[in-house]
Amino acid sequence: MTPSLTHLVVIPSYNTGPAVLATVRAARAVWAPVWVVVDGSTDGTAQLLEGEAARDRHLRVLVLPRNQGKGSAVWHGLRAARAAGFTHALTLDADGQHPAAHIPRFMAASLAEPRAMVLGVPVFDEAAPALRVHGRRISNWWTRLETGGAVRDSLFGFRVYPIAPLLAAMQTTRWMRRFDFDPEAAVRLCWQGVRAINLPAPVVYPTAAEGGVSHFRYGRDNLLLSGMHLRLMLIWLAHRLGRVPLAFSAQSRF
Repeated sequence: MTPSLTHLVVIPSYNTGPAVLATVRAARAVWAPVWVVVDGSTDGTAQLLEGEAARDRHLRVLVLPRNQGKGSAVWHGLRAARAAGFTHALTLDADGQHPAAHIPRFMAASLAEPRAMVLGVPVFDEAAPALRVHGRRISNWWTRLETGGAVRDSLFGFRVYPIAPLLAAMQTTRWMRRFDFDPEAAVRLCWQGVRAINLPAPVVYPTAAEGGVSHFRYGRDNLLLSGMHLRLMLIWLAHRLGRVPLAFSAQSRF
């Protein structure tokens, strides 16, 4: 497999146990390079992954000293990727929910339209938890309002981002560092004029017996999402009243 010089896979990981190694190997089977950002894990997976990277030159492991949240882990990976010359990153959850086999399809869509972001739209099977399937509808409704319907799913983190505009968006706010990363990233990139390509992709929810790990906290993270949408709507309304630009960038074409 010829490693890409422009597109890489970034996997944020926090205490996902052996599942992360299976995810990494599935990603490496179809793409190179793959980077893992270990977000202050205390379960020994950093050492496990570093051992794997010692045998695989297309795998890189970045270790953060303490847990900072998914958005912070991705941000760290994106800055390192840009410094290494990469222009696009596909984000993949470490717990096996996202379909690694679909990485080439998403990367091909990005290579065909490099100025766009490629957003996964989850296709649920009958085993998907009803709370996860139905609970995302509120966030999706607000996100579609904030983006004029451009984003079909706000929470599915299987995506290809153009790195430069995403880093520019993240540098304008202290938010987007935890579970609020995925929806706010899509909204702010839309506000910068980055077109959204929505592609369906299957999602699975491994059980605990299968190694499934979830750090989602229903009360805490829904409160975080509610505050995020309130902030974004206030910015959007202020823009409509002519008070502020939607994107703090000359690239804005909204």
